[in-house]
Amino acid sequence: MKKRRNTETKDAVLKVLENAGKALSRDAIEQKISIDINRATVYRVLNRFCEDGVLHKVVAEDGKQYFAICLNCEEKLLQEQHFHFKCTKCDTIECLHIAVNFTAPTGYAVEGVNCIVTGVCKDCT
Repeated sequence: MKKRRNTETKDAVLKVLENAGKALSRDAIEQKISIDINRATVYRVLNRFCEDGVLHKVVAEDGKQYFAICLNCEEKLLQEQHFHFKCTKCDTIECLHIAVNFTAPTGYAVEGVNCIVTGVCKDCT
């Protein structure tokens, strides 16, 4: 992991995601941060956290990006390639600790997997 300097913004973003326990969009993260921060800085911090393997990005079916720390993932493979569940009632996304088993056809090199299951979460049923 590349060494990066600590900033108030990085600490604030990380704390919000750690406390959330589920994936949050950039705007939801900004709403929970108590310091003055601009959108570009938040995106930059989130993308660097993704590059460094601190969190992962989930792109929902509508194209909106969500960011999550997989707190209970023990294996790096599971952290990177697992299913996510998006609730159609409360609009939250959470990690499902079910590994994605996918084999690409010969000649294809898979660089990422984005699997989202939609439905009603356990809190909304």
